[in-house]
Amino acid sequence: MNNVLQLKGKKFIQENKNVKGGGPSINGKETVTNNKINRLTEKLKQIKQFWMQETRPFSGVLISVHYNKIAAKSNRIGGLFKGNKSNNAIVGAKFNTSRTKHIITYFISMQELVKSIELLSDTNEVLQILFNGSMNQDVFEDKEKKYMETFKQCEKFAVKKSVFKQIIADVSYIDDFEIDTAEKQTQQSIVTLYNTDIETKDLLKKLGIDILSSRILDNQTVFLDTNQLDVLYEKAPYLVSMATVDMSELSPSNFIQEHQHQTMDIPYPSLEPTIGVIDTLFDERVYFSPWVEYHEMIDNNIPKTQNDYKHGTAVSSIIVDGHVLNPWLDDGCGRFKVRHFGVATGAQFSSFTITKQIKEIIANNRDIKVWNISLGSNQEVNHNFISAEAAILDQIQHENDIIFVVAGTNKPNENIERIGSPADSINSMVVNAVTKNGLSTKYARKGIALSFFAKPDVSYYGGSNEEYIKVCEPLGEAKVAGTSFAAPWIARKLSYLIDILGLNREIAKALIIDAARDWNENPTPSQIALYGHGVVPIKIENIISTKEDEIKFLITDVSEKWNTFNYSFPVPIHENKYPYVAKATMCYFPMCNRVQGVDYTNTELNVKFGRIQNNGKIKDIKGDKQNLEDDLGTERYYLSEEEARMNFRKWDNVKYVVEIPTSRKKPKITYDYKNWGMEIKTNNRLNPQDGVGVRFGVVVTLKEINGVNRIEEFIHNCHLNGWLVNELDVKLRVDVHKKVNESIEWE
Repeated sequence: MNNVLQLKGKKFIQENKNVKGGGPSINGKETVTNNKINRLTEKLKQIKQFWMQETRPFSGVLISVHYNKIAAKSNRIGGLFKGNKSNNAIVGAKFNTSRTKHIITYFISMQELVKSIELLSDTNEVLQILFNGSMNQDVFEDKEKKYMETFKQCEKFAVKKSVFKQIIADVSYIDDFEIDTAEKQTQQSIVTLYNTDIETKDLLKKLGIDILSSRILDNQTVFLDTNQLDVLYEKAPYLVSMATVDMSELSPSNFIQEHQHQTMDIPYPSLEPTIGVIDTLFDERVYFSPWVEYHEMIDNNIPKTQNDYKHGTAVSSIIVDGHVLNPWLDDGCGRFKVRHFGVATGAQFSSFTITKQIKEIIANNRDIKVWNISLGSNQEVNHNFISAEAAILDQIQHENDIIFVVAGTNKPNENIERIGSPADSINSMVVNAVTKNGLSTKYARKGIALSFFAKPDVSYYGGSNEEYIKVCEPLGEAKVAGTSFAAPWIARKLSYLIDILGLNREIAKALIIDAARDWNENPTPSQIALYGHGVVPIKIENIISTKEDEIKFLITDVSEKWNTFNYSFPVPIHENKYPYVAKATMCYFPMCNRVQGVDYTNTELNVKFGRIQNNGKIKDIKGDKQNLEDDLGTERYYLSEEEARMNFRKWDNVKYVVEIPTSRKKPKITYDYKNWGMEIKTNNRLNPQDGVGVRFGVVVTLKEINGVNRIEEFIHNCHLNGWLVNELDVKLRVDVHKKVNESIEWE
């Protein structure tokens, strides 16, 4: 086996995007006609009339634009509503029922709505007089200069040529305008309101709903009871962006009652890392109690039963001593200390309350890097928005250098298929369960999140009829099954990588996903929905080492500008060719925005890796044509948003690009520049500053197609090229960890 290598010492170079030209582009599949503009103009007039007659607690208007496709940022309206600032007016985004088209909600002033109606009317007049009432892509782009003089005549009308073309482009992507309302909730719910530039508490008070400040989760999200919901939906149903029933029951797990009252020996803790656990209560009478620092967060007035201690105690037993209780799952990671926060009983609880507690817990325990949450909702996640609980976890992880490991939730009954909150957390490591044979369990639920994100991230052994997971409960040993008991094993591995080996969370997450995915390029959608990227190997050594015909190295840096690049990877050459196939796995923790609905992640990092061609450009191993520019700074290739998401996981915070090793693979030719390169291209949906300072971690694997071990040559080349190469030598790293954490007694 070869050790995994860390490359350090050569920073990535940062450069801004060379922005030139561009301008609006029309939907090539659409012809804009007078009839369509007339229909849209009439619809806006109806919406204007509605808002003029509506007694509303805010001064602006809400309008939902139904697009005719999944619209990239560049395809969204750029002339209507707020001119070139239309994007700043977006307050929500979702998909249609078939999830093939965007529905985006805007908040604008009444004056801006009137201006939009005028722009459509003026544009329609020009279209009728100068272009006979219709325009397609050929006329719009006028590549053969047939219509230059005609376009110049736009200046005689109320709209200039640039504005006219922008409105035509906008219309080409629009199906309709509507005032949308959310489906009414009949139980106490966590409700998110559209941003109407009014404080949420004041907005609700104008509707006759007086809520306590403690019922407000963030600027737009509140907790409402059934009476308050009735008032909201009666007076202003259009204000509701999204609503979910408050998680009130723990997603069920299977417990096999085989308690054994036996005394188990365990040494006292020493320098082991600490993992945070947020769960039900912990029984301090169990044998491994010295390893657990317990904090009970439940009100003393709430009655507690023995069942309230089972789940949380069992989860912590896996983290502390799981490898001893389950020798077949001995991962080589050793024992871990636990700081356990009991936030729920085993019966009913409020996810709203727990979510607020989690923010407080993390703020007061910044020394812990890895947190395990094996609580989950019985309800399914929504296709069009991330749950409030998951969104808070994502926000916390973006703002803090930590990672949550979240259980994939279990089926409460056969009618529930999709995962439950907070397993839709994008930044978290979400874990589903498999049997001892590596097959999906009967209780495992399916992703994906927002019809796109691969949730769960990975799978691990959670117990089944083949082999249950042994845990320690208050009454002794028990056999259990559930995603709750798969997640702690991944928390152990992450803590080992982060707290003992000293890797950052981005690299640690990427290493685990890379090990689970292996060389599988195209798992089916149903496989991803159940297994995520795959089943994680049991042994930690299979994550931090690789086969002898493979070179695996780790790269991490921070994106500060549009292009973050390094062209200095000295891949060994044999007979003037590169005898390898390659793969790369990248992870990062972006800022997210729940009110943006399906457009949830603010920042997109796109990774390219491959040989440097004679023109100085990377020949990407997957042939990714996104973000390529010609010498004039304009993009040369066009990919639809659907293609970019499907083929290159655009907007996903986990990227996996791979060449499949086959017997027919031939060595790659070399170019004049005898190195490989990596580029990280950064794009933002809203604020350009959202992507500044986002750290990424990339795991690269080169597989020698003839089975030759070339790692020593690679290490030698790296040293010659100015890289510092560190091998992930487990014994050495463990010794360093112990030395660093030793207590020094001064005489």
